[in-house]
Amino acid sequence: MRTLCSSTLIGEFFVIGFAALVAMKDPGLSASTVWTVSGLAMLLCLLLCGVITRPGGVALGWVLQIALVASGVFVPPMYFLGVVFAALWWAAVHYGRKVDAARARFAAQADSSTPDAA
Repeated sequence: MRTLCSSTLIGEFFVIGFAALVAMKDPGLSASTVWTVSGLAMLLCLLLCGVITRPGGVALGWVLQIALVASGVFVPPMYFLGVVFAALWWAAVHYGRKVDAARARFAAQADSSTPDAA
């Protein structure tokens, strides 16, 4: 799960950065506000890569997905990109857990079929 979720988060890191460049063209937003909010979201993406398997990591990821969709208020294409990344996040969590379970079963099966050397 860690690899799939981290890949999604790294993709989001770049999308948030590009969205910040688009948001800077809005005369109603100051550059410092745009980069503070975007920078914090980008930092959260990187930090989540390290804590995704800890309790609450996936939930924080969902909070980030909701914020990404909500950022469409300021950058309308983010509605679409936010939904796309939320779907990717769901797939990364769902299939990542399946892969982790299959690996655990395979490891347990391999351990039980190995004869003891003693």
